Amino acid sequence: MPPLNRTGLAPATFILAGIPGMEMSHGWISIPFCSMYLAALLGNGVVLFVIRTERSLHQPVYLLLAMLATADLVLSTTTVPKMLAIFWFSAREISFGACLTQMFFLHFSFSAESVILLAMAFDRFVAICDPLRYAAVLTPAAVVKAGLVALLRSFCIIFPCVFLLKRLPYCGHNVIPHTYCEHMGIARLACADISVNVLYGLAVPFAAIVLDVALIALSYVLILLALFRLPSRTARRKAFNTCGSHVCVISLFYVPAFFTVLTHRFGREIPHHVHILLANLYVLFPPLLNPVVYGVRTQQIRAKVLKAFVCPRRRSLQE
Repeated sequence: MPPLNRTGLAPATFILAGIPGMEMSHGWISIPFCSMYLAALLGNGVVLFVIRTERSLHQPVYLLLAMLATADLVLSTTTVPKMLAIFWFSAREISFGACLTQMFFLHFSFSAESVILLAMAFDRFVAICDPLRYAAVLTPAAVVKAGLVALLRSFCIIFPCVFLLKRLPYCGHNVIPHTYCEHMGIARLACADISVNVLYGLAVPFAAIVLDVALIALSYVLILLALFRLPSRTARRKAFNTCGSHVCVISLFYVPAFFTVLTHRFGREIPHHVHILLANLYVLFPPLLNPVVYGVRTQQIRAKVLKAFVCPRRRSLQE
């Protein structure tokens, strides 16, 4: 067999197949996906608007929540519009550069959100375990530094994936059986050894996420120990309620992610279209439900939303 010519083998376009085996149902599937996406845009937009306009919410915990909402918007907007274009207009083509860009921002926002959740866990740890030093430790400058760390770490982890994909030769296979571009989905189309991509794609990002999860778990172990030392049951309940929203958001983010990884690793008998559906739902569920969790469970957010949107409407009706 003659050696492969590795020059000029990057395809001009890739073809996103959508959800293989369910092409006839794409129109129906788009209805709940579009509804969830619009609701996620509205919910996260309201959270950002309220935090931006209400000076009383310019506190570390709410600034971190604003960062979380921003990461959610990037995560969903990176993937869902192209997904809907495939479902509605059969716009399956995506340029090689656009595919790499989508892949980068997909994994980048996921990694950044993990760091933000870790920062929020540290915020709850200081608030409960060392409340007297909370204002000194969790300053606005510290929150900004946490945001910069989230951006820098995510960039350093994900940007090498772009070079790992650009170095590969692609010999005519350009159909990605998915609704969006992700690292291994692109790498599998290469006509060369992709062991470096597999090793890096699994080891580095996965190790970073596992480290975040371990540190979050450690912070909550220390929080629980501190709660048990509180003398008053009322104080314990109040302190635990302050962590409830964050625990729900952590569960919404990490449980589906690890479930998706496990189904890809061990669920080989699960149909491929089920894997794709789970991956699509994952980029929608956290952005959709995070604003609901914080809006329902956080009294300050709920009160400011009512003040900003409900009270003006009542006044206009009375006039």
